Amino acid sequence: MNKPSNHSLNLVLGLMIGSLLAACSVNHENTSSDSVNQQPVTAINPQTLPQQAATISLTEAVTPSTELATREARIRQQHMAKSKQEEKKVARFKRQQQALYSPAPIKSMHDVLSQPFSNVQDGEKYAHYDNNRVIQTRQEAISTFSIDVDTGSYSNVRRLINSGHLPVADAIRTEELINYFNYQNSLPTGEHPFSVNTEVGPSPWSAGRHLLKIGIQAVDIEQQQLPPANLVFLLDVSGSMQSANKLGLLKKSLSLLVSKLRAEDSIAIVVYAGASGVVLEPTSGKHKQKITRALDQLRAGGSTNGGAGIRLAYQVAQQAFIKNGINRILLATDGDFNVGTVNFEQLLNLVEERRKTGISLSTIGFGTGNYNDHLMEQLADAANGKYSYIDNLNEAQKVLVDEMSSSLKTVAKDGKIQIEFNPATVAEYRLIGYENRKLNKEDFNNDKVDAGDIGAGDSVTALYEISLVESQSQLIDPLRYQQRSTEEKAGRLENELAMVKIRYKKPSETSSQLIKNIISRDKLQTSLNKTSDDFRFAASVAGFAELLKGAQFQQDFDFDKLIKLSNSAKGHDQFGYRHEFIQLVRLAASLTSSHQQTMQTQSRR
Repeated sequence: MNKPSNHSLNLVLGLMIGSLLAACSVNHENTSSDSVNQQPVTAINPQTLPQQAATISLTEAVTPSTELATREARIRQQHMAKSKQEEKKVARFKRQQQALYSPAPIKSMHDVLSQPFSNVQDGEKYAHYDNNRVIQTRQEAISTFSIDVDTGSYSNVRRLINSGHLPVADAIRTEELINYFNYQNSLPTGEHPFSVNTEVGPSPWSAGRHLLKIGIQAVDIEQQQLPPANLVFLLDVSGSMQSANKLGLLKKSLSLLVSKLRAEDSIAIVVYAGASGVVLEPTSGKHKQKITRALDQLRAGGSTNGGAGIRLAYQVAQQAFIKNGINRILLATDGDFNVGTVNFEQLLNLVEERRKTGISLSTIGFGTGNYNDHLMEQLADAANGKYSYIDNLNEAQKVLVDEMSSSLKTVAKDGKIQIEFNPATVAEYRLIGYENRKLNKEDFNNDKVDAGDIGAGDSVTALYEISLVESQSQLIDPLRYQQRSTEEKAGRLENELAMVKIRYKKPSETSSQLIKNIISRDKLQTSLNKTSDDFRFAASVAGFAELLKGAQFQQDFDFDKLIKLSNSAKGHDQFGYRHEFIQLVRLAASLTSSHQQTMQTQSRR
């Protein structure tokens, strides 16, 4: 019998060793968890097996290779990582269960509304401002703030409630809810572009206190009487705008405005995503089909470089600038700037610097989920513009068509209000809303301090809750050692409650003009039923905002009383906005009741 050659022996030995290694690998992997992904098998070249086998001893053949040991260590690490992940999941689940079944006891409406109701607003950005405090008149008799004509907070709150979610407190700016509605103030008749109206009556939520309503009514201008307009649509077409209630609604909304343009008006369209560009050069309003075609062709995609878009929009607006005309940029976006200039202060500085050119910028918000309300509101304020939020096509009709004059034409700029209360008659006061519009008292006479602009036909309303000196409802104890002035002792001003002062500039001027108005005690109504519809409705809207924010200053007020009060104050409601408000209150009441019942049920478990 012939002996096998060395080559044959090496081949056989190599095959045997290879089989042993494969068996060891299979046995080891079978003992591992099924959830671990198996590593790919490295291909072996049969021609090199003899040489490889010749260098491996029999002992080495039954010992796991270095590669196998590495794989085993990797599997152990994966097991340990999975175990830690499972531990974290269990701990998180226990915390959730504890929070779910052991909530804090519900003591008041504030407790109900402070509980997490929905995470729909988790990705949205709202600025926090503490409620205005109650102030003793003897300590500080003067209250100063900037005029505000924004309305975006109301329509945003409406969007949230209509989608089944109570808004977070920071989403509610009371003055924007009140100023969403028009009031039947007297029209201006003198040299000033607006009138000042005041009314005083009982507070509907605090017995013994009163509300002071200050209403400003700007002169209105018919759309056909407006000066030529140079408008630049600055449109966000980034990926975050890719939904029907964002870019889809935006295009339909602006098409409504386009339909009202005149031949002397000019429209340009600038878009931005990761980069910015001009979609439509300044075009006469008579070419409506060309403008709407440019709008219809817009598609969403990419990141959001809002800063670059703003710079380009100002350049385009400057090129088409109309002297003595309307020069305005309309920024339509969800405010989700994520590339380029994204720093909040840098964006504000950018528009503050560009407003000196005579070009204003208004913001129009769209969408939900990632909405940046804080940026939208502050940009408009810094750029001498107006902030609106469009949640449906009806709101687009209101903002861009019905209120076109107020949205585009400024009749007074840098409007400031200062109230001096009489310590002889008013013990305490509290400004309702305007938390982010407060000014120092020395800012009132300083024409270098920027303030809010008033558009044609705008109604601006401010409410103070006051306690009279003889009232038993004062929240702060009277001062013992505060000396009374000589005038108070003589009683020369006992019939005056306060003096209202308003400063403003005409659009083309740099020096302000002053208006004064004395509020006498004989204007005070002793019965809420004797006050005007506008007074009661403004109080209803303020009461609604305060209920949603936790009712910190309301003693005896709830949704039922609010609905009754607002129903008595519908008055002249041409477009049905007041009726819609009442329906919104009803829905908010149901949502609050449902949430409260859920919390109480969970607390009993």
